[in-house]
Amino acid sequence: MEKRKHKIQAVDPGSIAEELELEAGDFLLAINGNEIEDIFDYEYYVGSESMVMLVEKADGELWELEIENEYEDLGITFENGLMSEYKSCSNRCIFCFIDQMPPGMRKTLYFKDDDSRLSFLQGNYITLTNMKDPDIERIIRFKLAPINISVHTTNPKLRCEMLHNRFAGEALKKMDTLFEAQVPMNGQIVLCRGINDGRELERTIRDLAKYLPVMESVSVVPVGLSKFREGLYPLEPFDKESAAAALKIIEQWQEILYEKWGNHFVHASDEFYILAGRELPEEGRYDNYPQLENGVGMLRLLDSEVTEALQPESRVHQPKDGFQPETMAIATGELAYPYVKKQVEKITRQYPQKQVYVYAVRNEFFGEQITVAGLLTGQDIIGQLAGRELGERLLLPVCMFRSGEEVFLDDVTREEVQSALQVPVNIVKSGGRDLVRAILGLDEEAGPVLCPGYELREIDGKQESRQ
Repeated sequence: MEKRKHKIQAVDPGSIAEELELEAGDFLLAINGNEIEDIFDYEYYVGSESMVMLVEKADGELWELEIENEYEDLGITFENGLMSEYKSCSNRCIFCFIDQMPPGMRKTLYFKDDDSRLSFLQGNYITLTNMKDPDIERIIRFKLAPINISVHTTNPKLRCEMLHNRFAGEALKKMDTLFEAQVPMNGQIVLCRGINDGRELERTIRDLAKYLPVMESVSVVPVGLSKFREGLYPLEPFDKESAAAALKIIEQWQEILYEKWGNHFVHASDEFYILAGRELPEEGRYDNYPQLENGVGMLRLLDSEVTEALQPESRVHQPKDGFQPETMAIATGELAYPYVKKQVEKITRQYPQKQVYVYAVRNEFFGEQITVAGLLTGQDIIGQLAGRELGERLLLPVCMFRSGEEVFLDDVTREEVQSALQVPVNIVKSGGRDLVRAILGLDEEAGPVLCPGYELREIDGKQESRQ
């Protein structure tokens, strides 16, 4: 059998790899005589104080390199981020968002991954149904953590039904093995009205609390429902009453667990509070925000960071001649709109030279039930902002775009939006301080609008579904 070869795509300037004269196009063959199966193996072996690396140069010459790295990153980027094939999802979850997308979009948007390696590397949530005992053993051996788990329910029978996988209930036992090995975990529950809420939600929280403190946090997020659900399992959106009922259960358990562990453990996404018409919890309830990427606490953090950035002791630097008058616009999803608008008003009261229009963009592409900025398309941005007052520049959050590119989900580009709306578009990242700096024009590409809730992310040309 031919040995695995891992092609080097890039070498960081000034890195150990550059000093060793490694180049793009070279191949990694082995470390300390061990063939490298995937990124788990690589991360484990490069953690050694010293190593011998076998490399095949682009011209076929073999180099054996002795490296004393003192635990530094070698500065190598591989052509395949996992250094092996991605594991696709074997489930057919009743709530899967990828099943709710229209035909005709780019192929990578339809790829479903369920790969434990991406949980460690990029924070993805996995169902454990793809994992065999050797996979769990490698996680424990290599001390890879945290492992993020899409639990949804701890009722084995119900989990099989929700994931449409007869092994989904049995897979829950893998959490016991990870707990016994003290491997840090985080959990996620996509809540489906009338299915895993109510008593089932209580059961799931109670069961997961047994893994404290090894399981560090659990998020509860409402199912995202697009308008493309013909032939799929009939699911109901949460309304004010059902959202409030879910919050009541979550908050009761927060009190119980905080008293015992000093950790609130289970957290509802911002969307539940908005649906229920409730104020967001105070900052202390978020336990240092362990579930931000699931839309838990993003809006509270935005408020805290903007408030801090506007304090005299931390106020952003003002040019000697003051800030010049300027008009601009910010677009976001309907979910975050009132909160972003509130923060913008707070900023412009302190800096009245800046006039900012904040627009909520309705998701006509996926349907009105989808309200997060991360699932807005270029065509909806163009269609709803055309003819509106946009000022001298338009600020859009980076979560609207494909990772590392300037392309929306519908393949409309930043350049096309600029051309259609006749205004420069700044792609901006999240963070309250960045919001202040972006409005003041101190950062060309720094950012205002947060994207809580569901989003799609493409990984090495493949698509990850996250809820």
